[in-house]
Amino acid sequence: MILVKHESALPWDDHRPQITWRGDGQFFAVSVVCPETGARKVRVWSREFALQSTSEPVAGLGPALAWKPSGSLIASTQDKPNQQDVVFFEKNGLLHGHFTLPFLKDEVKVNDLLWNADSAVLAVWLEDLQTEEKSTLKSYVQLWTVGNYHWYLKQSLPFSSCGKSKIVSLMWDPVAPYRLHVLCQGWHYLCYEWHWTTDRSSGDNLSDMANVAVVDGNRVLVTVFRQSVVPPPMCTYRLLLPHPVNQVMFSAHPTESNNLAVLDASNQISVYKCGDSPSVDPTVKLGAVGGNGFKISLRTPHLEKRYKIQLENSEEEEVNPLTLSLLTWVQEDIFLAVSHSHSSPQSVLHYLTVAPSETDDELGQLNISSSVTVDGIIISVCCNSKSKSVALQMAGGQILKYLWESPSLAVEPWKNPGGFPVRFPYPCTQMELAMIGGEECVLGLTDRCRFFINDTEVASNVTSFAVYDEFLLLTTHSHTCLCFCLREASLKTLQAGLSSSHVPNAESLRKVERGSRIVTVVPQDTKLILQMPRGNLEVVHHRALVLAQIRKWLDKLMFKEAFECMRKLRINLNLIHDHNPKVFLENVDTFIRQIDSVNHINLFFTELKEEDVTKTMYPPPSTPTVQPSSDPDGKKVDLICDAMRAAMENINPHKYCLSILTSHVKKTTPELETVLQKVHELQGNAPLVPDAVSAEEALKYLLLLVDVNELYDHSLGTYNFDLVLMVAEKSQKDPKEYLPFLNTLKKMETNYQRFTIDKYLKRYEKAIGHLSKCGPEYFPECLNLIKDKNLYNKALELYPPDSQQYKDISIAYGEHLLQEHLHEPAGLVFARCGAHEKALSAFLACGNWRQALCVAAQLELTKDQLASLGRTLAGKLVEQRKYSDAAAVLEQYAQDYEEAVLLLLEGAAWEEALRLVHKYNRPDIIETNVKPSILEAQKNYMAFLDSQSAIFSRHKNRLLVVRELKEQAQQVNLDDEAPHGQESDLFSETSSVMSGSDMSGRYSHSNSRISARSSKNRRKAERKKHSLKEGSPLEDLALLEALSEVVQSTEQLKDEIYHILKMLFLFEFDEQGRELQKAFEDTLQLMERSLPEIWTLTPQQSSATPVLGPNSTANSIMASYQQQKAAVPVLDADLFLPPKINRRTQWKLSLLE
Repeated sequence: MILVKHESALPWDDHRPQITWRGDGQFFAVSVVCPETGARKVRVWSREFALQSTSEPVAGLGPALAWKPSGSLIASTQDKPNQQDVVFFEKNGLLHGHFTLPFLKDEVKVNDLLWNADSAVLAVWLEDLQTEEKSTLKSYVQLWTVGNYHWYLKQSLPFSSCGKSKIVSLMWDPVAPYRLHVLCQGWHYLCYEWHWTTDRSSGDNLSDMANVAVVDGNRVLVTVFRQSVVPPPMCTYRLLLPHPVNQVMFSAHPTESNNLAVLDASNQISVYKCGDSPSVDPTVKLGAVGGNGFKISLRTPHLEKRYKIQLENSEEEEVNPLTLSLLTWVQEDIFLAVSHSHSSPQSVLHYLTVAPSETDDELGQLNISSSVTVDGIIISVCCNSKSKSVALQMAGGQILKYLWESPSLAVEPWKNPGGFPVRFPYPCTQMELAMIGGEECVLGLTDRCRFFINDTEVASNVTSFAVYDEFLLLTTHSHTCLCFCLREASLKTLQAGLSSSHVPNAESLRKVERGSRIVTVVPQDTKLILQMPRGNLEVVHHRALVLAQIRKWLDKLMFKEAFECMRKLRINLNLIHDHNPKVFLENVDTFIRQIDSVNHINLFFTELKEEDVTKTMYPPPSTPTVQPSSDPDGKKVDLICDAMRAAMENINPHKYCLSILTSHVKKTTPELETVLQKVHELQGNAPLVPDAVSAEEALKYLLLLVDVNELYDHSLGTYNFDLVLMVAEKSQKDPKEYLPFLNTLKKMETNYQRFTIDKYLKRYEKAIGHLSKCGPEYFPECLNLIKDKNLYNKALELYPPDSQQYKDISIAYGEHLLQEHLHEPAGLVFARCGAHEKALSAFLACGNWRQALCVAAQLELTKDQLASLGRTLAGKLVEQRKYSDAAAVLEQYAQDYEEAVLLLLEGAAWEEALRLVHKYNRPDIIETNVKPSILEAQKNYMAFLDSQSAIFSRHKNRLLVVRELKEQAQQVNLDDEAPHGQESDLFSETSSVMSGSDMSGRYSHSNSRISARSSKNRRKAERKKHSLKEGSPLEDLALLEALSEVVQSTEQLKDEIYHILKMLFLFEFDEQGRELQKAFEDTLQLMERSLPEIWTLTPQQSSATPVLGPNSTANSIMASYQQQKAAVPVLDADLFLPPKINRRTQWKLSLLE
């Protein structure tokens, strides 16, 4: 037979049924005492009264019942043998989790459980049970929250169980989730409104340990993030207090930011200070960092003193357990606290000071030394540890400034830079003070993620923010963490940086896990602590914080800290130099001594590159006024390698041997021979120093940096066979390959051996140097190598100028230049080495008659040979149209002055021709040749000027017609689209009166077939493009080009005209002279008059015409831009510049006027 033990209901249970609905109203749960067993059970019903489930039997189940609005759990209470728990049921009636209330068994009863609207807080209303020991009974309201599967008691409010402060009713606000309404017996109504806050220390120097405190009943859990990152509910250490804690605050004093004060439910303040304690403090227990066998490097705080706050109105305390709220510790022994008036909507700000105590009692006293009454309700107080400013936020959004340091202790409105009072449009749950661009501003964040700076809404998607030193860090709904430097910032830049359209740079933004919120920043470090929605922590090193910290370390020459951080967080090590090249190069010694690790110095060398990372990867947030730059002549890598090598050799060459080798290898041109030489030295004399490196180790390390085959070649280049063998043994080479080769080399004479090695290594300049020392029998081989590798200049330096070898090399060089069609240089080389015949033929080929005649003189030619040479030269010069030079050669060397005069007349050198005629006393030549020649030239000039004038007028008239047609077409086709021909990008839609399809049919310029043409065909296509054919596209450009050519060719005639006019006057041909002078003057005047008419508008002027303005439309603006873009191809822009006519040039002969 099975005996079933029935659990009866609790003694204080009123046996009344309790009902609770799920948030969506689909189900309700009922807690009733079972008539058969006398025990309480929870049954879940649907809204249609269908039974869903019955709870499992739970011993000691209490009457309180509350279904979580989010629907997942039903809360109730359970009495256990030694404790009282709040337990949770699932919808199916099974138990799912619990937490223990901080009371002994049968000490209290639970009147009610109440979930707030967003299911984040569970309020537990408890009441003392009547016992013999207790004379006064109390009731309590406790607020519990959960994080990382741990239930925290966040607030505890003790009320009296009798009299006017006895609680009658308790309820959460259905709209504002953190507002709690309490109604007491004497018609006292209390309304509490809470918000979440992170209690963190606010120092920004190295002494601040980045403490964060979490309230958990009568314990305060403190995590020291500088030394350990442990997720709650674990902590670094716990502070144990006699009563439940309601508030924690850290000191606002910059140097004492690790000290904290705790306000508990009995309105006592416990002050904990960091520093040396005379004895172990029993109220401080180590958390996750403690344990057996561990040495604790942490300095925990100790309880300095507890203080009771002496209030003037004790009746108020009776009714409202939270008489004082928003406690702020502003200085060593000064606290600020806020209390609220019962009768009117006013707040009182109290200035609390430590009362002087004569006896060393355990309990000290805080006196209210002065109070300021403020209209309205203060909802938050904020203190800036640097500026000591205190800001108060009122329920209406107004921000007030409390002047606590002034004797008057007045409160005044907080004003923005414009002088207007600041007011938040919505109450903010988090408020901070920060310096932005030199002005102190109030930053606020509402529970709806709206972020304000003073009264300006900067963003509406910020989930959390923190101010650290000169940085503002924010997390957003888009799962990013932004970091802004406030020193250079302004409201506008912050607004722009947070706008959705802004694309921030890589330094200020980083992605974070969904729902992350900022916990704290470790001061003077790179750690940013984030908390995830489920409660676990994550440490990120935000790039902006990292770079700012590295820059600070580098400015303070703290290279070791900067290097370690950069190495750990993968920051390019070039920043160590590039941040301030001058300072780094001056302190290379310090850098090496601080790093003090060969591996780390080698790592630094291997990351070096020429790029300046402050301009590419890590641009500074603000450009410094004087940007330090490295020496522009020297290469950065070479400079650093040389400077560091010198420093290492100075400090300890044996210890830093591998780093010294690396500095040679990492240079722009690796100094491998030097490196191998140093390795060989190590092999020769092993130093007796403890930290010295052996040659074996050095070579092994070197092979990590350099390819073994390259190293083998360089070792061969040192001509040191021991070194070659040492490297070859480390390589993958087959000894059967390299040993015979080395043995062959060893048998050779030294210079020939080195020649063979250099030739093998393709170092031909060195090779011929060695071969030149081997003797004359090796010269043919040397000459062949010189010819083969074109080493003439180098070879000429190796031999004396009077040697036969020098002459042979020069002749070979000259012949090589002749093959390259460089006749004049070849002639000079031949002449220098004395090969005059070859020099003569070279100078003849290039037409340098003076040098040719100089060489001929050295050859001592006969008179006839010289005359023959002169005629040959004159013929070549005539071909090149150098008539004056040809005449000089004929007259001086061939003694043929008659032929010389004819050539001068042909070349229009009239005065020189006359000189020769008179020199040889042949006046008959004047009548037979000179005068007819002058008259013929005058006729030719007349005909030429006539044709130029006609062409100019014809082209000018046609150009005016073409322009008129274009204007007409523009009027007609104003709204037509641009032509769709292939060259529509080359000309305007109105560049001719023809249609687009006709134009593209005329010629094609931009198809692939033409782009692959030869340059000759391309030039032909260019000429065709500017076709003078009537109606062709770009006809106006072709006409401009033709007109410009006519003007230029006429302008160039001025000198010739002047000379012929002098001759015409001299020989009394006045009529012909006047005729020519008049014709030339008329032609020039015609052209000068026409220039403004033809060249009306330059491309620059046309592009300057305004296309924007109030009367413009989108279509007209687009059309004008298209027109400008298409009208003139870039290559043709110079056609729009008028040709220059120089009026100063003297060409007229006044004698003929």
